[in-house]
Amino acid sequence: MDDRGESFVAVRRISQGFERGNSTTCHSTSSEVVAGSAAWLGRGLSCVCAQTRDIDARPSFDLTPVQEECLLRLQNRIDVAYDSSIPEHQEALRALWKAAFPEEELHGLVSEQWKEMGWQGKDPSTDFRGAGFISLENLLYFVRNFPKSFQDLLQKQEGDRALWEYPFAVAGVNITFMLIQMLDLEAIKPRNLVGATFLKFLAENESAFDLLYCITFKLMDNQWLAMHASYMDFNTVMKSTRRQIERELLQEDITRLEDLPSYRLLSR
Repeated sequence: MDDRGESFVAVRRISQGFERGNSTTCHSTSSEVVAGSAAWLGRGLSCVCAQTRDIDARPSFDLTPVQEECLLRLQNRIDVAYDSSIPEHQEALRALWKAAFPEEELHGLVSEQWKEMGWQGKDPSTDFRGAGFISLENLLYFVRNFPKSFQDLLQKQEGDRALWEYPFAVAGVNITFMLIQMLDLEAIKPRNLVGATFLKFLAENESAFDLLYCITFKLMDNQWLAMHASYMDFNTVMKSTRRQIERELLQEDITRLEDLPSYRLLSR
């Protein structure tokens, strides 16, 4: 996620008689994909993840051998860049499309169709550079384990939606990147309490990062709706989402990720 002002995709919601104050769920009958400044995603996320916080000023925490092993495996996943020449990566991208749009045939890994999912252009591989192959794995885990929530977010089927909505897929990459930074996963040992706490969950569940990703994505959308946000508010929504996830992870009565209050937002 850089600060070079690259273009983003914003999805304009169009429906009959749409008004922000309407209390009914907004179901769009069509959408437009438009290009503009990337400040709300690129620069905005950098601000979210690089902010100085008291919780980040803690010394490193000692890990058990099991936690060290699980952290190393997760770090190995994080280190894998998306490579469009690798068959496994190609197949994962095709699998994502098939799961997201089972009734629509994909014409190619480079296609204007990808904009329907909220990628910046016709080649989604260019968007993975911010968070690597794990961001694609996160999306696949989401659609396979919580298909209803995935489709609700992809199709913007819940709540009173803004005229200009966040692009689903690019927002997902941002969430992966934010969680890596928030949990301090690239350090040899976590240097904040949130990261140390997360490793306890990871030691019990190898898919803990993917599950936390799903929870965070759904929470972000929930806060987006609660704040009546539009695309210029994405940075603010991400900050709020990060703070809420941090608070929930540090609650004393949480023994597994399924105990997080925001987990209840997910549906299969």
